Amino acid sequence: MPAPALEAYHITKRFPGVLANDDVSFTLEQGEIHALLGENGAGKSTLMNIFYGLYHPDEGEIRVNGQAVKIHGPRDAIAKGIGMVHQHFMLIPPLTVSENIILGQEGRPSRLGWLGKLAPVDTRRAVGEIQSLSKQYGLHVDPEALVSTLPVGAQQRVEIIKVLYRGADILILDEPTAVLTPQEADELFVIMRSLADQGKSIIFITHKLREVLHVADRISVMRRGRMVGTTTPQAATMESLASMMVGREVVLTVPKGEAHPGAPVLSVSGLKVRDERGVMAVNGASLEVKAGEILGIAGVQGNGQTELVEAITGLRHIEEGHVTLLGHAITNMSPRVLTEAGTGHIPEDRHKHGVVLSYPIADNLVLATYYRPPFAHGIQTDEAAITQQAEKLVQEFDIRTPSIFTPVGSLSGGNQQKVVVAREFSRPIKLLIAAQPTRGIDVGSIEFIHHRIVEARDQGTAVLLVSAELDEIMALSDYIAVMFHGEIVATMPAAQATREHLGALMAGAGEPQPH
Repeated sequence: MPAPALEAYHITKRFPGVLANDDVSFTLEQGEIHALLGENGAGKSTLMNIFYGLYHPDEGEIRVNGQAVKIHGPRDAIAKGIGMVHQHFMLIPPLTVSENIILGQEGRPSRLGWLGKLAPVDTRRAVGEIQSLSKQYGLHVDPEALVSTLPVGAQQRVEIIKVLYRGADILILDEPTAVLTPQEADELFVIMRSLADQGKSIIFITHKLREVLHVADRISVMRRGRMVGTTTPQAATMESLASMMVGREVVLTVPKGEAHPGAPVLSVSGLKVRDERGVMAVNGASLEVKAGEILGIAGVQGNGQTELVEAITGLRHIEEGHVTLLGHAITNMSPRVLTEAGTGHIPEDRHKHGVVLSYPIADNLVLATYYRPPFAHGIQTDEAAITQQAEKLVQEFDIRTPSIFTPVGSLSGGNQQKVVVAREFSRPIKLLIAAQPTRGIDVGSIEFIHHRIVEARDQGTAVLLVSAELDEIMALSDYIAVMFHGEIVATMPAAQATREHLGALMAGAGEPQPH
């Protein structure tokens, strides 16, 4: 029997004040897809960064193909056949696919057998090699296409080819479906199985339990820095995996009673908005959200949802059309005006628009209200009031942190998201705009945030939910609108929506419904 592709024995890694990996052991077999689950902060990323040479363990041993190794850095990991595809793609948009793939590898010997001295980069040979890899593993990309023109799913395939081009036999895929549509995710799973069938070994890190049960051969779960168990899809359920991750029973279905909608709160009419390239990203979109109702917008990422939300929240200029809040015009108003008018915003990109990473938690929790009583009197801030508010919200929203003065940038993704949610829900709001509210966060945090959104609806808040997760849209929404090529192509009661019909509309097929 061949030795495992990768083994970790009793790995311990400490950071100041944090035991990130606590006596962790893990085995990846040859030709296996091994899923690694765990909440944010469970230690998954630390362990993967040790495998990839970005961190060095304080204790423990790593073996590759049965041989004990020391991995001093990413170049060393690559030389040992370990490749990592990060959640946030490491691609340069203005370059072609082939230029991105060979970047840093110019003049290296070919994996297809070319031997001899290192020579200047041979672009034609590189393109041929990329085409060969693409064909071998079902990774369909055009080596000469500009990365900036590729959809997200194709960019993901470029990242996979890039690590294969470097000779990787062990692939670490970190949240690979976080930005993919359901169709693109299915395509990725076919590719992963093809890779495994041809002898590659894959560590698959995700929060999506349905995906794990669909594609993994084995599943390991980490919690609070320790490995708590390994199982198989045949022996596990979504509920059992969620319980292993969180350490308690988790309700995966969203408890939601019937909506009791009131008067319209948000009205959008004939909106036209351009993206950064000057292309019309929102092209005549109209919608209405009522008090006590959740309107979910479904759509493949890149069909204008981001620009729509940014336009409504004052972050992007509206070229044509009108937006009203409770009957008052708010078209092209500033974010501060909208905040003071009673709008809460959970932004799609929490790092860009949601938090200031270098600021402490306490300051982030009052970013929208720091200049108003009780947090300020004139130009003087009231530190005691800010501290009191932070202590209250950290407890109420279960933000896991050693201190309210800890910089937000040092928190896990789920806890960063809880800071944003806590801030937006801590003041009276009439409208909540929640864009990708659970992207890249763990099942425990998802359960918590879903509960808060439904709670806001039940208290009479109008909720506009934008999510690339079809399961989330269908579970939370009272009405669902589908966005395609910048237009709202259909609106329907959630009770009448099916996954198949929504998927067809999202892809530009299917019969549009009146709205």
